[in-house]
Amino acid sequence: MEYRRIGGTDLDVSAVGFGVWTVGTTWWGVKDRNVGIDLLQRAFDLGITFFDTADTYASGDAEHILREALGDRRDQIIIATKFGYDIYSNPDRPNQQERPHDWSPQYLRKALEGSLKRLGTDYIDYYQLHNPRIDAIQEDDLWAELDKAKDEGLIRAYGTALGPAIDPRQIDEANESMRRRGAPPQIIYNLFEQQLGEEVFPVARETGVSVLVRVPHASGLLDGTVKSDTEFEPGDHRNWRMTTNERRKAWLEDGLVKLERLEFLEQGRTMGQAAIDFILHEPSVASVLPNIYDVKGLEEFATYDQARRLSNEEYHRVQELYARNFDLPEPAGAGAGDSR
Repeated sequence: MEYRRIGGTDLDVSAVGFGVWTVGTTWWGVKDRNVGIDLLQRAFDLGITFFDTADTYASGDAEHILREALGDRRDQIIIATKFGYDIYSNPDRPNQQERPHDWSPQYLRKALEGSLKRLGTDYIDYYQLHNPRIDAIQEDDLWAELDKAKDEGLIRAYGTALGPAIDPRQIDEANESMRRRGAPPQIIYNLFEQQLGEEVFPVARETGVSVLVRVPHASGLLDGTVKSDTEFEPGDHRNWRMTTNERRKAWLEDGLVKLERLEFLEQGRTMGQAAIDFILHEPSVASVLPNIYDVKGLEEFATYDQARRLSNEEYHRVQELYARNFDLPEPAGAGAGDSR
């Protein structure tokens, strides 16, 4: 496993991380708690040390699961979690609608105390604002409180996880996070959805602040888990991304055409491994967080660096395809994205 420093912090993390949302919520497919715990433990055995969760995943239960799985390895892992959604006053909402945010210093302390307790630790390595808008990133009192928590040893570093789905506003949010706060942003970026990275990576290189990436496999298109006839289970987040035929075509049908035009990447590697290696070709990316549902996928992603690495020629060929929208006749619409 390759390890990288999260620029702007003193944290070294595995280049492939584990997003605990797949085993800590009902949105993703891992319904059995014990299977989730086994996956987290197997990930550690494969060299994954970076585990990203949030207090809002299953109203905190995802943090409990991480503690059950790896509590005895606390000093060997980097725990990232998130805050900002008021999980105490607002119950779960249907169809993954966002809860209200509370960015007050008082709520930060309440959220931090809750996460520390659920995780069974006295410090959090990496504490992220969960889907903030620009006003939260500009709120000085909030960031002053984060600095106090850091000085008290309750957190080691902080950042911003931007979302829920891809939105152009996140370019300003990411760049404000890096330039104003020195805080690494987490964004959606993959072979098919590069619009945020095009604007964010240059600023990351300029400031020396890293970027974290989620949804590297375009919600299943690039890891072989989504086919033309795939039917998503009730509760799967992708059902809400295909509410019209137009949206279905923009994500699923056009995505499968694009996939065919990337077949040259499947030489000495799987497409899932190529998708990860493509992202890590960008030096400002510290870690990639694939969606992990089973041991097969976990082992494939964790060993991406044991497969044939992408050459510069292959990387630039991908970029040329992307620049002309993979030769599709109409520009593709918004992708399935993500709702974390």
